[in-house]
Amino acid sequence: MGKIKSKIAASIKSKKLNVFFLFLLFSFVILIVSKLSKDYTNTVSFQIEKINVPQEHVILNDSVQLNITLKTHGFKWLNYYFKKPKVQVDFSKDVIKKNKTYIYNKSKAYLNNTQFDKQVELLSINPDTLFFRFDTNMVKKVPVTLNASINYAIGYNALNAIALQPDSVVVIGPHVLVSKIKNLPTEQLVLNDVRDNIDTKIALKLPKAHKDLTLSAKQISVTADVEKFTEGTLKIPINVINVPKGVTIKIFPKEVTVAYYVSLKNFQNVVATDFEVVCNYAKITENQSVLVPELVRVPNTVKSAKINNKQIEFIITK
Repeated sequence: MGKIKSKIAASIKSKKLNVFFLFLLFSFVILIVSKLSKDYTNTVSFQIEKINVPQEHVILNDSVQLNITLKTHGFKWLNYYFKKPKVQVDFSKDVIKKNKTYIYNKSKAYLNNTQFDKQVELLSINPDTLFFRFDTNMVKKVPVTLNASINYAIGYNALNAIALQPDSVVVIGPHVLVSKIKNLPTEQLVLNDVRDNIDTKIALKLPKAHKDLTLSAKQISVTADVEKFTEGTLKIPINVINVPKGVTIKIFPKEVTVAYYVSLKNFQNVVATDFEVVCNYAKITENQSVLVPELVRVPNTVKSAKINNKQIEFIITK
């Protein structure tokens, strides 16, 4: 019997606590509503939203905000605090143009009628005039430069040069900014132990004043065919050129070894006649007793090639 009484007492006490907290919450809500229903005066920074700017002009951000003192109820202030307020400046009707500057000096009454509803009273604006310097657009096509660190797995390499798409970007903006841009580098691309084809995208490293510029692309595609490579060697005959009439020379050796680097699938297609090695007699200086061989023709399928013999001995016989 005693246990039942204690449970009933606990239940009544719990209900009393719930009612207490409910009334406390209700009182708090009433207090907040009462506070927010009152009018308050404060100064808020409004961002400038530029619309209908002539296409041939670029605005340089001299005036970026207005400090406006307003009087309105608390609910309206909540909206300003949670959402960055903006004032629209319509360049088709709100500004006047003077030399290289647009001037905005609308009155309080104009702003009050066009930008704010009847529940908001506009008290003051600072500054009362906005100045927007502008420049004429310049259009320039600049090359893209790849900033990359690519390390291939042992025995692998790119079949051809790495392709960038697009390899150039059209930049539109103020002459003072665009004229200084010579190229657009990418952000750094790092690839290690590469053994498969490269197909990725990388962002361009935008100029510091990129907000005043329009770019035809802000990222590019980077592609390359990657294959397994091998080395080969071939004996290539030497051709001596620019020998004067009446002069006969003998060279030793008469052929050189050319080492080349080629993809595995093209290895069997490379033959000696694909290469040409010459020694230019016209480059001989006084007292020179050797010729220097030059590799003047290499097949497109070969990634790189070099001559192992650096000097060729010769004898002049007239």
